[in-house]
Amino acid sequence: MAFTFILAGILKGEELYEPDYKLINSNDDIEIREYSDIILASTRIDRSYEEATSPGFRILANYIFGNNNTREKIPMTAPVITTMPGKEYINMSFVMSTDYTMQSLPKPNTDKIKFHTLKLGKAVVIKFGMWATPQRIKKMKHKLEEYINKNNLEVISDYYVAQYNSPWVMPPFRRNEVIVSIK
Repeated sequence: MAFTFILAGILKGEELYEPDYKLINSNDDIEIREYSDIILASTRIDRSYEEATSPGFRILANYIFGNNNTREKIPMTAPVITTMPGKEYINMSFVMSTDYTMQSLPKPNTDKIKFHTLKLGKAVVIKFGMWATPQRIKKMKHKLEEYINKNNLEVISDYYVAQYNSPWVMPPFRRNEVIVSIK
């Protein structure tokens, strides 16, 4: 159901808000960017990556579609950010529009959603298409780590997966990223 709303917005030509960043350097599919702080609505799902994405998305989508204390519909944004696969749980997050502050966001009608500020700052990103499967994410993370080591960069955060498309976007046209903050 939630994906239907996203698809409807895309078909109507509505652009989704994405966090602003300043491009510092670009090398094919790897970029170094400078991000402002990003407010996230997050939920933790105690399942594997493959099993967590759908229920995590539903919890967050219900919140932005009005399941909150003011019944306010919050604009859909991109990307959907998750922690890396490989653990017994996944944190999934929706980026909140800059129209909101931590104080002005409606309160969720569930205790499964928490708000926090992601302070990426200077980050290195690898872009990739197709489906963001655990195997592909692992491969992209490895490629990003090789770039980080080759360029003597210092990682200062966890790695994140960013997915920008609804499930109906054909795999060759999908837009995904692995992101990590650097010193």
